[in-house]
Amino acid sequence: MGVMNDLLTNDLFPQATLPVTLQGQIDLEGFRRAARGLLAQNILPGQVSWHCSTTPAEGLPSAGTAQGPAPSDAPAVAVPPEFLALCQAVILHSNPQRFSLLYRLLWRLVHEPELRHNQLDADVALARQMAEEVRHDMQKMKAQLRFHSVQDDLFKTRPQGGPLHVAWFEPEHHIVEAVAPLFGRRFAHMRWAILTPQCSVEADYLGPQNARHAVQADAGLAAVQPHEALAALRFRRGADKGTAPSADASEQRWLTFYEQVFHPDRLRRRMMQKEQPRHSRKSRPRATPGAPAGARKSHAGRGPGAAGTSGASQAPNHSLSL
Repeated sequence: MGVMNDLLTNDLFPQATLPVTLQGQIDLEGFRRAARGLLAQNILPGQVSWHCSTTPAEGLPSAGTAQGPAPSDAPAVAVPPEFLALCQAVILHSNPQRFSLLYRLLWRLVHEPELRHNQLDADVALARQMAEEVRHDMQKMKAQLRFHSVQDDLFKTRPQGGPLHVAWFEPEHHIVEAVAPLFGRRFAHMRWAILTPQCSVEADYLGPQNARHAVQADAGLAAVQPHEALAALRFRRGADKGTAPSADASEQRWLTFYEQVFHPDRLRRRMMQKEQPRHSRKSRPRATPGAPAGARKSHAGRGPGAAGTSGASQAPNHSLSL
């Protein structure tokens, strides 16, 4: 049975909402794909309920596939270029109704072309306000973030790479993935980690040689010049706000806070060694000279280029399709 799209009929005989699940809080590509399919089926904004998967952020953020009634081969929709920019900002807002607002605006732009010129419309004003709040939060993160230097295990084995710089921040919106590439360029020659309640990110400097390989492996980095400094970004789950150190906390406290997210096994091993009696540690067998290379402690995955790179790609302003 087809979807009833007459507004009066829908008010008298409301339809059950159709759930659409996006892969993560900032799945813009999934939203665009779902919105195109919903429009192709002439499904009203009030007949859609939007949801986000709660899968923890592990590895690089990637565009997911929206789960719902939308066909994947729906045609592109012509929209004003400023609407795409608006979507890119509003999608980062923490308001759970942002997807409903954006789809409602898209529906109205298709059926009410004059809406693009009405800056006083309530939906347009709300979306612009949300976009401004996101930009303010991003600016605050760039200005207020403070790093604390710690000497981790990698620094002890590779001091030429410099110490690790750890920071804690509480954003109001889902901006970490969008801001991280900027820090990757600004502090490209540093090892750093930013922990937030939503997700965390760390970066290792990639030299020019590794940067060329990263650019070749990731089409999203095609704009990076081979001679430019590049940071390999790794995203992980959010950090526990209750264990966040104060600004004047000791170096060891910051190191423990970092390892709780990025290296819990290493932290657990260190705590076990701390609690183990000293005479037991001395009695442990030690590696003999000439032991196989595989028996040595490995730091693979911590070196430059061990993880993929990430960048917040934005749709070009001249594009007119959603």
